[in-house]
Amino acid sequence: MHSQSHSTCPFSSRDTNYKVGGSNNNKKKRLSREVVQGMDFNPSCKDKKKTIDQSVLLCCKIFISESRNCGALDAIEQAARLNPETVIVNKFEDRAYNRVRYTLVSYVVQDITGNAIYSPLQQAVLAMVEAAFGAINLELHSGTHPRLGVVDDILFHPLARASLDEAAWLAKAVAADIANRFQVPVFLYAAAHPTGKALDTIRRELGYYRPNFMGNQWAGWTTPDMLLEKPDEGPSEVSRTRGITMIGARPWVALYNIPILSTDFSVARRIARMVSARGGGLPTVQTLGLVHGEDSTEIACMLLEPNQIGADRVQNQVEMLAAEEGVEVEKGYFTDFSPEMIIEKYMNLTSAQRD
Repeated sequence: MHSQSHSTCPFSSRDTNYKVGGSNNNKKKRLSREVVQGMDFNPSCKDKKKTIDQSVLLCCKIFISESRNCGALDAIEQAARLNPETVIVNKFEDRAYNRVRYTLVSYVVQDITGNAIYSPLQQAVLAMVEAAFGAINLELHSGTHPRLGVVDDILFHPLARASLDEAAWLAKAVAADIANRFQVPVFLYAAAHPTGKALDTIRRELGYYRPNFMGNQWAGWTTPDMLLEKPDEGPSEVSRTRGITMIGARPWVALYNIPILSTDFSVARRIARMVSARGGGLPTVQTLGLVHGEDSTEIACMLLEPNQIGADRVQNQVEMLAAEEGVEVEKGYFTDFSPEMIIEKYMNLTSAQRD
């Protein structure tokens, strides 16, 4: 991260620098992006776990609007540790965006007919959401990444032998829990939505992409207190301190960010639009041009079909467009591990705790 005034929060669990591509002048950025691995796994669950099919796994990505308040992050992580059968395999925080993402994994229990009936992820996610709402006030939040809520987005992916239907089942269950327990409007998307409505469509309807501070930042509450669009769960009236939550389920999505060595926000936005499917660029690619620190901007990319349109193709397209604009580009970086690495880390962490 470039020229951030906040030091990285300390963690009790083992943490390592998140390695990204690019030249040595990107070192400061790397130091503030961290992967935290190895949440506690309770050995007392050993006997119970022997009956669980560890090849039916779900991954949950929780995006929370905070990365500068160490106390808030610690409270969220402590809440996650209360559920020993869910593992946080990755944590990615970006201090310029003031945003953090946790990647959690756990198993799914099926009944004799093969229907999903339970996953430890459900209670772990709810505990983290409760901690986030207790520690973060959206009215006091600011950053250079758009957001609509303290718990901005929760996305479930099937891993290994799990199905998308199982991911959607858990997404809908968590949505109902959050709406009922915390009185927060919840919008469902992708496989969790009855008609498969896309996340970016919902966000656009709610004004997600419109900055409300200094032309390129988001600060405080940004939308009306009474929603014109009816949420799928919860009230239409919005708490200014908690905001709105999006919850979805879909096949794996890769998140890939490309630093632009320019402070010209309009250039980043132009490049982002030309790369995106919506702007006539690469199919299944969604992008945002964002301010990122004091001396750079960034193209944040969502690759909806990473096996079809991958990071290399996006990187090449951005570099070509940037050259036409007369600006330099650094090598991009993924913000999470691959699905295969996530499964491997989950298995290693749970196995180590059982031994």
